[in-house]
Amino acid sequence: GAVLVTSEIHDAFMQGPEHVIEFMHGYTYSGNPVAAAAGLATLETYKQEGLLTRGAELAKYWEDALHSLKGLPHVIDIRNLGLIGAVELEPIAGAPTKRAFAAFVKAYEAGILIRTTGDIIAMSPPLIIEKAQIDTLIGTLGGILKTLE
Repeated sequence: GAVLVTSEIHDAFMQGPEHVIEFMHGYTYSGNPVAAAAGLATLETYKQEGLLTRGAELAKYWEDALHSLKGLPHVIDIRNLGLIGAVELEPIAGAPTKRAFAAFVKAYEAGILIRTTGDIIAMSPPLIIEKAQIDTLIGTLGGILKTLE
């Protein structure tokens, strides 16, 4: 499809920084009623299963487990909020992101999925996670961190 606009409107869209999308907008399928119904059903399931409070219930356990990684090789910071957590690793001189990527690969091979951004391991487990699964996740990650160069 196409949209025709005057030069004045075009120029208004193009005034942002060069690296930014000119016109942030929704798509024609964004307001699909089936997607809206699925979203409402999901929220109802969250309510029925108590998932909206689950994060708060597990937050302290998650925090304690995550912060147990302090003192491991190359760990320079650990931070969390609720069930979101980050482990910042000391970068390898001249090879930023390499250490965290190595952790990502080893974690994948061990059956856990983590996300890395720069030299930070970012985790946000699902609200249905159990304490035993947190123990497995953090235990596996701790073992991996001990093997990194």
